[in-house]
Amino acid sequence: MNSKSEHPRGRIVIARTNRGLERGEVLCEATDRVVEQMKEPPNGTIQRDASPADENEYLHLQQSIEADFALCRKLIGELNLPMTLVDIEKIFGGEQVIVYFTADDRVDFRELVKKLSSEYRTRIEMRQIGARDEAKVLADYGDCGKPVCCNTHLSAMPPVSMRMAKLQKATLDPNKISGRCGRLKCCLRYENDTYEELAAQLPPAGSEIVTPHGRARVLNLEILSQQLLISTEDNRRLLIPAAECLTILKRGQEI
Repeated sequence: MNSKSEHPRGRIVIARTNRGLERGEVLCEATDRVVEQMKEPPNGTIQRDASPADENEYLHLQQSIEADFALCRKLIGELNLPMTLVDIEKIFGGEQVIVYFTADDRVDFRELVKKLSSEYRTRIEMRQIGARDEAKVLADYGDCGKPVCCNTHLSAMPPVSMRMAKLQKATLDPNKISGRCGRLKCCLRYENDTYEELAAQLPPAGSEIVTPHGRARVLNLEILSQQLLISTEDNRRLLIPAAECLTILKRGQEI
């Protein structure tokens, strides 16, 4: 392993990975602690610092993507394949070309691979991706005005459920809680553990409790502020601190 002093943070390098020779940026030293925090740490070795010739080659690859995309889309149309082209990635060392696409069902793309292999004289990998992966490749900014999380800091995209939106009292309008991928926004998961922890400290909605105002029924919860909306026996509705809940009554229990 190359030492941190040889390749400081921010250095552009050429590395050998399981995909071939690739261009990359050094983020930090691969210490045991760093590797332990990665769910599936990749394998690879730094070959050298990127040279001006390497940078020119990389720039050439990037500039050719538009023409490559147009060619691939043309071939897909000629073969009448039921798939939507999303992106094309050329591995720096030329070992392979990766074609990302979406499709509702399985696609027989063998003829497409033959044509692309003949064109590029290298191995072609076809990779079918889902809606979230497509957004990760194509999306730019989210509703918050910042670059989408899946295309910046998120290395994995854990599932997000409607239950999380309900717990956080987010609007249930699909247009407002859906991301660029059309699925529930990943950010609904960020604070979910905190919401669950705070909610566990409150009596559930519908429960009977004893308060300084007498016996009452919990109508709703204000989880973050730790408050309860209650209805008292004399039909008053009050918003009280959770600390004023003296006892949670079991069903049918008298006081």
